[in-house]
Amino acid sequence: MPTGVALRDVRRQLFEAADRILLRAGPSGLTSRAVTTEAGCAKGVLHRHFEDFDAFLADYVLDRARRLDPEAAALRAAAGAGTVAGNLTAALTAVFGSVAVAIVALITFRDELRARLRHTWPAGVPVLTEAAEMIADYLAAERELGRIPPGAQVETLAAMLIGTGHLLFADRTGDPPAEETVHRMVSSILPGAA
Repeated sequence: MPTGVALRDVRRQLFEAADRILLRAGPSGLTSRAVTTEAGCAKGVLHRHFEDFDAFLADYVLDRARRLDPEAAALRAAAGAGTVAGNLTAALTAVFGSVAVAIVALITFRDELRARLRHTWPAGVPVLTEAAEMIADYLAAERELGRIPPGAQVETLAAMLIGTGHLLFADRTGDPPAEETVHRMVSSILPGAA
């Protein structure tokens, strides 16, 4: 990209480039040079907008965690409609069909990124923690409607669903699990849900 050409929404372009690289090459392929090349801009663009590459990655991870907000609202609105297992199957497939699994690997892969995230995200793993909260909120709404047992520990069930879902989707080299596989997993964790 020639210098002097104005870029629109540089952060979005760089973050979307990072998504593509993570999905294609995993954390080891994610370098500042790879991101700027994928985004079609000069390497200096990234460093003009972020203190360093780990600052870029921390902002990227937090941005991707915030992207779950609309999905969380949609899932919460689905309480009382369809089936609990069907709603959760769709939600888990959407979460893990995104870049979420690759972001977990990225956080595990980079010590400095984990250290930076601890300043703004003191507990849990961004994206997975957001997803667990989204599931717990939905399950609480379904419990209020009587579609899951009144004594259900929604935070524990949400953590089980996210952990097991992560294991199902962790292999990014093969095909993602079939919807029936995800549904069977959800149903086994939530027996008796309407």
